[in-house]
Amino acid sequence: MLHYNIKLSRALGIMMALIAPVAWAHPHSFISINTTLISNQPDTLNGLRMVWKMDEITSADLLYDAGKAKPDSVVWKKLAAEVMANVLGQHYFTEFWHNGKPVKFENLPTEYHLTREGHQAVLTFVLPLAEPQKVKGQSYTFSTFDPTYFVDMFYDDEKSLKLPDGWQDNCKLSLKTPKPDASMQAYALSLDKADAPPEDLDLGRQFAQTVTLTCQ
Repeated sequence: MLHYNIKLSRALGIMMALIAPVAWAHPHSFISINTTLISNQPDTLNGLRMVWKMDEITSADLLYDAGKAKPDSVVWKKLAAEVMANVLGQHYFTEFWHNGKPVKFENLPTEYHLTREGHQAVLTFVLPLAEPQKVKGQSYTFSTFDPTYFVDMFYDDEKSLKLPDGWQDNCKLSLKTPKPDASMQAYALSLDKADAPPEDLDLGRQFAQTVTLTCQ
């Protein structure tokens, strides 16, 4: 698991202040998310367009590597491919559920790119569902999180979630933010940046937000 954390931190551009005299509690990195549902057919969900904005410390390494390269340059494309490969290696860090059963994703995104917004790196990609999902009268849930909670991946609020055009009258999106008990929060805060929580604890899931799509 420690190897996983090192790989994740490099691929997402995490650069911590190693000279700081105090320990860094989990999480060490923060990624804010915006998601727009994609529909290519009436009453059908085909995928998710995700925008991940990394905090400035997380972004620093990536932006340093990018230097003054133009947005459409080979440098940016290479960096985007490296980050996306890591995301794919963790199944997009996302779980999608319908009636208690997992909904599968395609193995590759239909598009992705990495950009700069001030001092922050932004990864945008389309996560396609392996099979189109009919939404009429149905409910779906999905969550995006790092299982180790090394990275905190979060939505600011429900305004970070968008329905496809024309769905507003029949569908709604809701966001649930968990409230782990005091002992769980204390445990997360006690972890040093080199620590890795036990796999069976699934620490990131304890803090993971859940998005629910409900359609009439």
